[in-house]
Amino acid sequence: MDSNSKWPDIERREHKDTWVKVLQWLSLIGWLLFTVALVVSFYAAPERSYGITRYKGIEVRDYWATPLTDYLYALLWLTAIFSLASIVLSQFRTRRATDNKYYNFVLLFVICAAWVLYIAFNAYW
Repeated sequence: MDSNSKWPDIERREHKDTWVKVLQWLSLIGWLLFTVALVVSFYAAPERSYGITRYKGIEVRDYWATPLTDYLYALLWLTAIFSLASIVLSQFRTRRATDNKYYNFVLLFVICAAWVLYIAFNAYW
């Protein structure tokens, strides 16, 4: 028992709270959407022009594929919304120092926000 605490360090919760399970599912769905966005971005992004392709005269696409970029943009926004909702929910549900901090939600949100800005500047504007 901590000398500054009047409560013993005993876990009194018998099972996981429903909201903790919801946070776990939101995390799983968010990262799965992010993985799908990675695959879509592979096909939507412009192709690179290497020396061998220029030498052989092979044409490469130097622009973002519009339909796929729209799907990618929507996927990233959806992932950012999932992670932001998870951040807000975790702020209300985690009160103890031993509770999970859910840093993966913040990481996922920052990555998605940066990627949305990158695509907005490079593919749309």
